[in-house]
Amino acid sequence: MSKAWSGRFNKATDSLTDDFNSSIHFDARLYRQDIEGSIAHVKMLGKQNILEDSEVNLIVKGLEEILQEIESGKIAFDIRMEDIHMNIEALLIERIGSVGKKLHTGRSRNDQVATDMRLYLKEMCNELIGEISDLGLVLLKLSKKHTNTIMPGYTHLQRAQPITLAHHLTAYTEMLKRDVTRFRQVYKMSDASPLGAGALATTTYPLDRYYTANLLGFSSICQNSLDAVSDRDFCIDFLEAAAVYMMHLSRFSEEIIIWCSSEFNFITLDDAYATGSSIMPQKKNPDIAELVRGKTGRVYGHLMGLLTTMKGLPLAYNKDMQEDKEPVFDTVDTLMMVTRTFKQMVNTMTVNQDTMLEAAKGGFTNATDAADWLVKKGVPFRDAHAIIGKLVFYALEQEKNLDDLSLEEYQSIDPVFDKTIYEAIDISNCVNARNIIGGPAKESVVRAIAINENFFNSEASPIQKKTQD
Repeated sequence: MSKAWSGRFNKATDSLTDDFNSSIHFDARLYRQDIEGSIAHVKMLGKQNILEDSEVNLIVKGLEEILQEIESGKIAFDIRMEDIHMNIEALLIERIGSVGKKLHTGRSRNDQVATDMRLYLKEMCNELIGEISDLGLVLLKLSKKHTNTIMPGYTHLQRAQPITLAHHLTAYTEMLKRDVTRFRQVYKMSDASPLGAGALATTTYPLDRYYTANLLGFSSICQNSLDAVSDRDFCIDFLEAAAVYMMHLSRFSEEIIIWCSSEFNFITLDDAYATGSSIMPQKKNPDIAELVRGKTGRVYGHLMGLLTTMKGLPLAYNKDMQEDKEPVFDTVDTLMMVTRTFKQMVNTMTVNQDTMLEAAKGGFTNATDAADWLVKKGVPFRDAHAIIGKLVFYALEQEKNLDDLSLEEYQSIDPVFDKTIYEAIDISNCVNARNIIGGPAKESVVRAIAINENFFNSEASPIQKKTQD
């Protein structure tokens, strides 16, 4: 079977060239977007009287049959046809004859592939928005169970102040909300149709670009034909959003790995989401969290790879741009698998509440509250800070916590102390006294959970296709 561009050449391409040049082994997943784009294009050709209605109907029917057969696994693609576009066109010509050769009128593979990729990313963004929202709701469900589960909050991985597990988890839901917003923005950046831009300079045929954009659910068209075929910003935007999302999951994974260690013992992973050792029978390893952390580097690499590919390309299309697909496709697959597995791992883990509480009571996490108590007694904050610093040093020497010190010991550091200090440094009071917006108090966290649930249940719903009037 000869190639569509073979008229210019006197000899066939070498098999190595075919293998190196071909993209069908990875762009085959664009078959549905490619056929949808072709159907919209040929309907527009009919509307504009460029093709006869009978020709349009025959081509559309042929394309619909090819789509059904691809989805039922009856079609094997041919590497000699290079890519998904030429494979489908060759199948169409084989089935309906020379009329199929009219499908590509007024179109180039350059605007065709750009259209396919934009359709694909819009769909994938919607799917990811749904998956990330589901993960967010799982975290919020867990948060509701643990609004009273006190744990230490950390800075520099040192115990700092007492918070609740719910407060900690809702920090991650805030990250996920931003991730959803990023993928919604990627959807919008992808939501312009390149179809009709041709190879780089449109065409002499009277195409109606708004009509094809409308049929394909795009909200607008690309305004410059050179940019339409050479733009891959939307792919880079997707990879950037994916990299930030993976960074968030990697941070959470790091904490899960630490928390399930014997040294922390804050959580216990379900056996279904952990693995063992081939030599050490006692081991239970957090491999899922470790793989999420590891795959983050993979996604970062895809982002840097495509940025590097694009950085030196003159206008308009260059074959280098074929390298956009594999990183995007692999990133989509990675994010889907990571999100679904991570969600189940978190949903099934056991929280060791007593261990968390004991950890919060240690490490002088209530020291700031002791300082605040002094300030409320009229002591300037810097003086209060120094007094509590001395108190902590004394407690360390005595191998005691602040709660364990007698009132006489407090007053030996500063006579301003009275018995109400014990109420101020009670761990539960330390948490629930912080009842301003964003704080760890139960009332504040419950408000945050409600706000975030509303976001994931409504604002994060899949974006609907827009059509032109």
